[in-house]
Amino acid sequence: MTGSGQRPQGVEVVTFGCRLNLVESEAMRRAAAAQGRQDLVIVNTCAVTAEATRQARQAIRRIKREKPNSEIIVTGCAAQIDPDQFIRMAEVAQVIGNAEKADPDIWAGSDGARVKISNIMSGDARPGVLSEGVEDHTRAFLAVQTGCDHRCSFCIIPFGRGPSRSAPLETILDAARDLASKGFREIVLTGVDLTSYGHDLAGAPRLGGLVKAILRAAPGLERLRLSSIDCIEADADLIDAFAAEPRLMPHLHLSLQSGDDLILKRMKRRHSRAEAVRLCAKIKKLRPEIVFGADLIAGFPTETDASFENTLALVEDCGLTHLHVFPFSARPGTPAARMPFVAASIVKERARRLREAGAAALRSHHEAQIGKTLRVLTERGGIGRSADFTCIRTLDAPPSRMIDVKITGNGGKALEGAIC
Repeated sequence: MTGSGQRPQGVEVVTFGCRLNLVESEAMRRAAAAQGRQDLVIVNTCAVTAEATRQARQAIRRIKREKPNSEIIVTGCAAQIDPDQFIRMAEVAQVIGNAEKADPDIWAGSDGARVKISNIMSGDARPGVLSEGVEDHTRAFLAVQTGCDHRCSFCIIPFGRGPSRSAPLETILDAARDLASKGFREIVLTGVDLTSYGHDLAGAPRLGGLVKAILRAAPGLERLRLSSIDCIEADADLIDAFAAEPRLMPHLHLSLQSGDDLILKRMKRRHSRAEAVRLCAKIKKLRPEIVFGADLIAGFPTETDASFENTLALVEDCGLTHLHVFPFSARPGTPAARMPFVAASIVKERARRLREAGAAALRSHHEAQIGKTLRVLTERGGIGRSADFTCIRTLDAPPSRMIDVKITGNGGKALEGAIC
């Protein structure tokens, strides 16, 4: 840090939230570094829960204490939705909107304006859809879509991201070819509402067609993976791709949120319980080794004991293995924030039971892998991922290697194995 006897530091990005934020964070870091910025910390916020926003504010204060000479710029969904809460913080130099952060020139340096945020909902505020984001030079995140046209009653994110917009097909294919040529073994397609991909493009292509096109365009790519999808929008080509394309990984994370039809209706979700169960059964029949994950909300307003039990039963009925459990957190400005709340103690208990069910399902999945030989893509930290995204300890294997591992035991969060 300048002024403390130390050399200036470069650009640091602190990221909260989704994989799309990770992609954008990497792009911002590169853009700011290319502009020669020093002692800059970019905080890329999330607004999906009140807790995520609180953690971002807490991180900003900590960063300034630890790096008093740093310049802190705040961006992301929480900054887009409520910039005032950040600009009032003495630690923050500037607040930049989600549309603006995609412009490389914005990182040349402050022109004195502490707030640069446009109307994300207008047609003119079209964020650049990023085509590359990397992680450990093992897998790359390819952001093919941003924004959301749906209005789930608990969600504030459409007001942070704006309407759904898709990257052109050829732009995505060029990026996939480039990533494969650089040696990335796995690409993860990501977006705010991934299954809405293409509706705003000429000819209205769908996600399934995009998946098949990427695999054709990049024959050297070993693995293609999807981030979270909305089960009601899974098109026929996408389902067929899971059946016919071995390079499309057998792991699917679903935005389910609840397993009760009345709660789903009050959430303004577009699928029913039966439709979620039916989709999982259909894909499982076509691709028996597939593993499902899901987002589930515990204690949504008006949730009764019976409706919670329907959600809990979804773990078994859909064959869920990896759960992301969110205790309900009211977001001001959403319809759910005006609904009758469930008592906090009950919400906490329901979240605990869901997490326990998820942990039991993961243990069962892990136990079923013992004795098998799995193809593993190694990462840093002595771990790797099998095709179904199961975590496996690989000890001293260097990252970005594709190796075979004989599974010898269940180590809890990760399987134990011996490299073949």
